[in-house]
Amino acid sequence: ILEGFSWQSWGPLLMLQTRFEVLVSGGPGSGKGTQCAYIVENYGYTHLSAGDLLRAEIKSGSENGAMIQNMIKEGKIVPSEVTIKLLQRAIQENGNDKFLIDGFPRNEENRAAFESVTGIVPEFVLFFDCPEEEMERRLLSRNQGRDDDNIETIRKRFNVYMESSLPVIEYYNSKGKVRKIDAAKPVEEVFEDVKAVFIPLHEKVKHCCNAPWNFSRYRARWYLWKIKFGQGV
Repeated sequence: ILEGFSWQSWGPLLMLQTRFEVLVSGGPGSGKGTQCAYIVENYGYTHLSAGDLLRAEIKSGSENGAMIQNMIKEGKIVPSEVTIKLLQRAIQENGNDKFLIDGFPRNEENRAAFESVTGIVPEFVLFFDCPEEEMERRLLSRNQGRDDDNIETIRKRFNVYMESSLPVIEYYNSKGKVRKIDAAKPVEEVFEDVKAVFIPLHEKVKHCCNAPWNFSRYRARWYLWKIKFGQGV
């Protein structure tokens, strides 16, 4: 309760914030980055890659960046609070209301912390399923100058994904939120499957935008601002 607050002297300001978040998961080399680019182009989402955010932090030369670099080289998962802060900052600095959150959460501890801190419940989880042999072939054939694209680190990343990230997929699958995509197909065929998943959500987003007071379809966040009644913002 705010000290001195009364409806006679203070006015509430309601800020209704609506966002649609889709989590994107898939092993290293599953092609999820390429598909995210297509989703951005066709449906207007903002793509937030946890890996890209972490690499940008490394390039910044910060203390966090040095720690992140060492953990990535060892194939370990970066602490939840570090990645969550980077994601939160990226969301807050972006004016969009539709986000693809790619590569996070990567384990159950990540997931619990992510939901607790951000309050985000995804519309669904887009899971790109691809055989390990195909992912390894793709990673070794590309040349992006990344320190973590060597055979030893690639296999560490596979192991981390299988042991840590698949339980997250199983959790969301138990909630009916996983949309599994066969990512071993050619890129164009994979995107046809992706479109079949996104078209219903795209229609839902448009419907919500045309019905701003339909609270059953909105995730609303209320903020009470201490504004003197009658004085405006």
